[in-house]
Formats: sequence, structure tokens, C-alpha cells
Amino acid sequence: MTDWMSPQVVAQNAAAFTQFMHALFGVYMWEWFLSLDFDWQYLSGKRKFRWPLIFYFADRYLLFFALIGILIALDTTTPIDCQALYTFNQLAGDAAVGLASINLSIRTIAVWSRAKWVICLLVVIILGHWALILQGVLLDAEWSDEAKTCIITSTDNTILAATFIYSMAFDLIVMLLTAYKLGGMSRRVNSENHHVKTSMSTASRLGKMIFADGLIFFFIAFIANTLASVFMILNLNPIMSVIFNVPAAVASTIVSCRAVRRLTNFNNPGAEIYGASTGQTGSNVAFRSGPGGPQVTVPRNQTKSGVHVQMETFTRAEEGNKDNFDDDAKRQTVIFMPDGLTGDKRSYTDVEAKGRL
Repeated sequence: MTDWMSPQVVAQNAAAFTQFMHALFGVYMWEWFLSLDFDWQYLSGKRKFRWPLIFYFADRYLLFFALIGILIALDTTTPIDCQALYTFNQLAGDAAVGLASINLSIRTIAVWSRAKWVICLLVVIILGHWALILQGVLLDAEWSDEAKTCIITSTDNTILAATFIYSMAFDLIVMLLTAYKLGGMSRRVNSENHHVKTSMSTASRLGKMIFADGLIFFFIAFIANTLASVFMILNLNPIMSVIFNVPAAVASTIVSCRAVRRLTNFNNPGAEIYGASTGQTGSNVAFRSGPGGPQVTVPRNQTKSGVHVQMETFTRAEEGNKDNFDDDAKRQTVIFMPDGLTGDKRSYTDVEAKGRL
């Protein structure tokens, strides 16, 4: 049976840990470069910055600098303050896991049209998550003159394991809330007549995308966090206890950031979907899709609850109306439906001719 605490095994584990971290850094840098154009569109002002993207950028770049810090700790050949460096790496890496969950929580809040009970529930869970993340220093590291590198001497596996298990439970709650709401909306849409179904095709595609992304995120994060938790509970040695922490943070960050980008880039010109909640003016959240990508906005002049579907269609004028229209006219129709999506309560038509009216 392997003696995990023997110096030879610990040295082998340390070498494997070093190679593993370099491989993970390469994977993350590949992902980072592939999506750098998305970041640049906001940094250069080509796209309007929205406050939910604060968590996206914080998640993405905290992990970026944490990985750089890990490589510095592993590759440096001159004595450094290993404890300070590993403290930063640990806090930045754990924060990336927490921010990944927040990115998915924001999507869930939007899907539920900012329902107060959903917001309160998720805020309480987020605060509990960050209470674990910010517990403090959960590992000790020091410089080794013999190995000429920083080495991890001890870890607080109880708090670390609790943090990752909490993350799994958090992600499960977020996924179930999203699935329940989108499933209910899909059933109501399918009960409508055919012309309303056509109008809601974009809503259906958007809902499927949000659900699929959330499901993929949950399974990937669940597997990564499970591996990290199991090895922390086993506590074979200081290296093996934390070897899967970084993969869990990398996996969670990549899938959550991809989910944010896919939702932002969801583009179906000419269609807008507004998911509304019951309540007073200003309580509705809108998913909007257009040339600039989808946006989550709050309609200001809305006094009724419901779902708006805005579409652009082209109609051909009749022969007798050629004095009023050119051959093709651009017709924009907004259908207003109540929260239950049961019936066409009222509709507005705005005809914008290409030629003269």
C-alpha cells in the first residue's frame, strides 16, 4: 500500500502537481484568447457595459491572475514570500468559484423576472458561500531551500471541503429554479394557438439555450467540485489534498463565462422577448435580442404584467393601395399577453413603409 506521506511520494506528487498546473494554465489561456474579442468590445466601448458583467470580468481575470501566481510559486528559483503568494492564489481561486455561481444566479433572477423571494433566497445563499470563501488562510506554504521552490506544508481540509460542497448545493438550487421556471413557460407557450406559437419561437429558443447552458454548467462544475471534495476529505498528503482545487475553479469559470457570452451574443434581429412578472410599474425584466445582442432591461412605462413579443414582418400592399404604399412595407407588430400567456389581450401595429406614405 502506498505511503502517501513518505518524502519520495510527496516529491512525486509535487512534480505531478507542477505539470498539471502548467497544463491547466495552457487550457485556460487557450479559452481566454479565443474569447478576448468579446472582452475588447466592452473595454473599447463598442458595446454598452451592463452591471452584471462586473461579475463576469471579475471571475475571468481573478482566475487569470491566480493561475499566474501559481506558476510563479512553482517555477521561481529565488526565495519569495510563499505564504503571501499562496494566500492570494487561494483567495482568488476560491473567489472565481463563487463568482461563477453568481453569474448563473443573475440569469436565474432574470428568468424569474426579479421575483423578490428568488432574489432574497439567492442573496442569502451567496452570502453563506462567500462567508466560507473568505474564511482566511486555509493552507500553509513555505520556501524550501532543498527543493528550490515553494511547498505546501499543511491545509485546512474541513473548510475547503465545505466550500466546494456548498458550491455544488448552490449550483443545484440555481439549476432547479431555472429549470422549473423555463419548464412552466414552455408548457404555457405550447398551449397557445398557432400564431402566438410562431411569435414565441424566439422565446422558446432562448429558454432552451439558458436551460442547456445551466445544465452543462451544473454537471461540469459538479464533477470538478466532487473530485476536489473527495481528495480533500481523503487528506492523503498536503499536495493531493489540493491538487483538484484548481481544476474545479478553471472548469467552473470557463463554463459560466461561456454561458454569459452565449446569452449576451444571442441574436435574432427583429424579435424581442419580454418576460414580465406581476406587480407594479417598473417591476418587469426584459430579455431583448437585436443587432447589439440581448440585454436585460426593465421597462419603465409598463403597468400590466405579461410577455411582450415584438416581431418585424414584410407585407405586400394591394394593387388598390399603391397610392399609399410602395410594393413592400415593413410592418412591426407587438403582441401583449398576460403572465399566463393565455390569449391575445391587445396588439399594436406600426406600419413603416419603405417608400412614401
